[in-house]
Parts: sequence; C-alpha cells; structure tokens
Amino acid sequence: MTRYYVNNTAQANGDYDVHKEDCNLLAFILSKTDLGVHDSCYLAVDAAKQIYKRANPCQRCAKGCCSPS
Repeated sequence: MTRYYVNNTAQANGDYDVHKEDCNLLAFILSKTDLGVHDSCYLAVDAAKQIYKRANPCQRCAKGCCSPS
C-alpha cells in the first residue's frame, strides 16, 4: 500500500494532480493534502475527487493510472 497526496494548487488546465509518496515532484509542492494510504492509484484518485472534481494522477509517478469512475 502507498500513501498519496493531492496538490492543492490547480494546474493551468484546472486539474489537481495526485502523487505517490515517493514522487520527486512532492518536494516542490507548497500545499498538498494527504489522501492516506491506498491499495491502488485508482482509489487515491477517487479520494481526491471527493475534494477536487478534476483530480487526476501525476504523469510522472502515476502514469497510466486513471480513476475507474
């Protein structure tokens, strides 16, 4: 299981990125919300969508992951 975070600052396109705990981009994110520990990226993105409707996986650390809902 992995801990995930969502960036509280939207990207230029309005998306909020979800990152794994070991993502090297986390060091540059000033404001993030801890989404907790999840069995999969899919579940973490779903948790982030409870906060930000336009939450999506980070293209570096969670590439290929998308929410099933």
